[in-house]
Amino acid sequence: MSKFQESVLHKDTLNKDPFELFDQWFKQAQASELNDPDAMALASVNSDGIPSVRIVLLKQWSKDGFVFFTNYSGRKSQELIATKKAAACLHWKSLRRQIRIVGEVDKISESNSDAYFATRARGSQIGAWASNQSQPLATRSELIKKVSDYEIEFADKAVPRPSYWGGFIIKPIEIEFWADGAFRLHDRFQLRQDTNKKWNAIRLYP
Repeated sequence: MSKFQESVLHKDTLNKDPFELFDQWFKQAQASELNDPDAMALASVNSDGIPSVRIVLLKQWSKDGFVFFTNYSGRKSQELIATKKAAACLHWKSLRRQIRIVGEVDKISESNSDAYFATRARGSQIGAWASNQSQPLATRSELIKKVSDYEIEFADKAVPRPSYWGGFIIKPIEIEFWADGAFRLHDRFQLRQDTNKKWNAIRLYP
C-alpha cells in the first residue's frame, strides 16, 4: 500500500462512540507521553470577543463531558460563566495526535467539587485558599505569607474547599480527532451531535 493511502483512522473508526475512542487514545497517551498527558489547552472569550487560552488539566470525563477544576474568580472562569462556551485541545506529541472539543460549559455540583478537592495534595489545597487567581500580586513574598497563614489556620484539621474553587464540565457538541500523516496528509474527522443527540461523523480534508 502506498504511504499516501495509509490511514490511521480507518472507515470503521468513523462510526465509533467518540467517548470510547477518546478513552482509548487517552490511555495510550498515558503510556507514551513524558509529562502531563491530561494537559489541555482551554480557550474562552470575553464580552468583547477577545479570546484567551491557557493549559488546564483534564481530570474526569464521561459521556456527559470533560471536567477540569479551577478558581471560579479567575479570568477564565469569569469568561466561561458569562458565555457558557469553550473550546479545548489535547495534543500528544509522542503519538502525533490531537483531539479538539467544542461545547457548552457549566459548573459541576458542589458535592462533586468537594469530593475531588479532598483528593488533592494538602499543599495544593492550601494554595487554592492563598491564591486570588488572576489578580495583581505585588511580591511573591505576599503569596508565601498567605500560604503560611492558611497553613496555621488549618493546622491539624482537614482543609475545606473554598467556595470560589471547583469544577467545570465541557458538554461537547463537536469532537474532532486528528492523527499525523506523511507529507501533512493527516487523518482528521469530526463528530457532531444532531438534534436527537446522535453523534454523526464526517472525514475532513487535512
